[in-house]
Amino acid sequence: MAPPVKSTHDAFLEKCRAILEEEEHLRQGGGEAGRNRQIKLGRLPVRDRLDHLLDDPKHFLEIGLWNGYQMYESWGAVPAAGVIAGIGAVSGKPCMVIANDASVKAGAMFPQSIKKVLRAQRIAFECALPIVYLVDSSGVFLPLQDEIFPDEDDFGRIFRNNSVLSAAGIPQYAAIMGNCVAGGAYLPVLCDKILMTEGSGLYLAAPSLVKAAIGQEIDAESLGGAAMHEQMSGTIDFREPDDPTCLDRLRALLDLLPDERVGQSPESAEKTKPERDPNFLYDLTSLDGRKEYEALDMLSCIVDDGSIQEYKKEYGKSLVTAYAKIGGRAVGIVANQRKRTRSKKTGLQMGGVIYAESADKAARFVMDCNQTGIPLIFFQDVTGFMVGLAAEESGIIRSGAKLVNAVSNSTVPKITIVVGGSFGAGNYALCGKAYDPRFIFAWPHARYAVMGAEQASDTLFSILLRAQRRKGGDQSETELENLRDKVKKQYQEQTDIRYGAARGWVDAIIQPHDTRNVLIETLALVARKTPSAPFHTGVLQV
Repeated sequence: MAPPVKSTHDAFLEKCRAILEEEEHLRQGGGEAGRNRQIKLGRLPVRDRLDHLLDDPKHFLEIGLWNGYQMYESWGAVPAAGVIAGIGAVSGKPCMVIANDASVKAGAMFPQSIKKVLRAQRIAFECALPIVYLVDSSGVFLPLQDEIFPDEDDFGRIFRNNSVLSAAGIPQYAAIMGNCVAGGAYLPVLCDKILMTEGSGLYLAAPSLVKAAIGQEIDAESLGGAAMHEQMSGTIDFREPDDPTCLDRLRALLDLLPDERVGQSPESAEKTKPERDPNFLYDLTSLDGRKEYEALDMLSCIVDDGSIQEYKKEYGKSLVTAYAKIGGRAVGIVANQRKRTRSKKTGLQMGGVIYAESADKAARFVMDCNQTGIPLIFFQDVTGFMVGLAAEESGIIRSGAKLVNAVSNSTVPKITIVVGGSFGAGNYALCGKAYDPRFIFAWPHARYAVMGAEQASDTLFSILLRAQRRKGGDQSETELENLRDKVKKQYQEQTDIRYGAARGWVDAIIQPHDTRNVLIETLALVARKTPSAPFHTGVLQV
């Protein structure tokens, strides 16, 4: 007897549970051995540090958890790229926290570690968030130094950002709670306030390298210990005996910052609710992305009940544009309509496809939200722009370019949620990563690629087949099918959202039912004014 077929609802929940289990594994970092090593050194494991620092660790919005996922297998696992980044309250102030996980490769920085830190710095700048760095790193991972050191988005960019953030008036606090070596030593020194624990080390070159370079023999404490930097170099501001005391000092320093009510959620946020139970999302959509659904039904699980005002409802129906409120905050929404619709101009329109008139509508809507200062939220479930003779005659390229232009030049905060497919130029027009969303999240079954797996694998298979036949190959039907299956499997693996998350294409994979809560938190953050920085040097060491 064949096993019973799982319902879409059960399959969806199973997929979500699998993602949660993998995320819990990623949060373990270097595992029990790594934790024990930190404790043996008299230091707190990084997650314990966060528990001590944050007002409520349960409300820590972690970003980049999937960075580096399955990317460095030849060097061993590098969970979360060896860095934890996210937003949480410290003494009542929302802060970006960036913390090295020394249980993972001694906190060494991999290419994705750099990318993760740069992304966190950018979010902090655009949301005017103070940054807290918990430094515990052995420096760059030398075997991959050519991918870390020289380029404009590599290691040096972190220190450039430190300087720009300081000049813009964004507070930066660094706590050295372990190793801080070589070029990485510039990060804390470019911050406004520097804390350092006993037993930590801050130096451009470790004792072994000093001996090799200039022949000088010196112990680590004399070369770059907390006492030396407090008493001799004057580099650090606070010398603390241990991690808990250091973290308490950080909390006290953050408490001195002025209370900015603009960053807080409105009082009505706790009183608002969506029309539908958010768990309805698991019945509405499907894992394979083929099920049609009404975009407004999806939004009814996310926005405040009764707040939706649809813009140009009967025009350009393949995109839904609407004003609404989430947690009491006004937003503009652009979402793919995933059911078939009928246009007065062109007749039947397929769900998830952007047509010329819907692109025109969305472009005007984006411009209007900018005129009134309303933040934009994009819900992506897009297969791309319409193709073919009729589409070209309708001016699809011109209309698409208009939407891309409007999104590119939008100055209001933008947040993107990938709720299904994110394919081709549709990714661009609906504020993909290249178009500067303040935050970009994805659901566990989301897919990211130039085109769908069926079309792409057929195209790639045709190219490979022609190339082989030019070389005189003569494959059997079985060999051809095996080649087709291999190409398709490879492409499907690359469309998995974990593949994109590993490369920093999204900030986090979120659970569908938690979308509203994530948006309430992030809308509060993007409401903070992005600073403009006149030229001055910020804080320099004397």
